[in-house]
Amino acid sequence: RVQLVESGGGSVQTGGSLRLSCAANGDTYSRYAMAWFRLDPGKEREGVAAIESEGNTTYYADSVKGRFTISKDNAKNTLYLQMNALNPKDTAMYYCAADSPYGGDWLLRPGYAYWGQGTQVTVSS
Repeated sequence: RVQLVESGGGSVQTGGSLRLSCAANGDTYSRYAMAWFRLDPGKEREGVAAIESEGNTTYYADSVKGRFTISKDNAKNTLYLQMNALNPKDTAMYYCAADSPYGGDWLLRPGYAYWGQGTQVTVSS
């Protein structure tokens, strides 16, 4: 079983940046594709960014392309999400996920086997 723990959320003003981290246990971490999702009350859960298991191929939702960067450090068992040029629409609880039954850009869809507890991101205008 993989356990995921997110950190790095917080409150920033429009235009600010945050870097989320997702620490994972388990020696099979490097085998998994991983992703970041976000959920804001009243909205559907959105796949924000995903990365293939080898850590080189990435996918992004149109809403964050050019602003967010996902990366994966297999040596440290950690997933990152660098978020720049934040705006109030980015306000949400952010979750990391591991081990998807899908591939390619379908990695932005739910269905992952493992989820973290979430970290809150709040962007004020």
